[in-house]
Amino acid sequence: MADTTRITVTLTAELVAALKELTDDVSGYVAEAAARELRRRLVEAEEKHGVFTEAEPADARSRIGGHTRAGASAGRSSR
Repeated sequence: MADTTRITVTLTAELVAALKELTDDVSGYVAEAAARELRRRLVEAEEKHGVFTEAEPADARSRIGGHTRAGASAGRSSR
C-alpha cells in the first residue's frame, strides 16, 4: 500500500453532498481526481516543451520539497 498523509481540505457543503452521492470513498475519489489532473498537466507540459529527461522529474520533486540540486541544468529533449 502506498504511503498516505492525512490533510484537511475545505469544500462547500454542496460539493461534499454531491461527492457522497457518487461514492462512499470521498477521499479516494478526490485523490484519483487530483492524480488525473496532475497526469493531464504533465502530458500538456510535455506536448508544449517536449518529453522530460529522466533527471527532470527528480529535479522537480527536489525543488518542490524545497531543495535544489546544485548545477542542475538538464534540458528537455526535443520532439
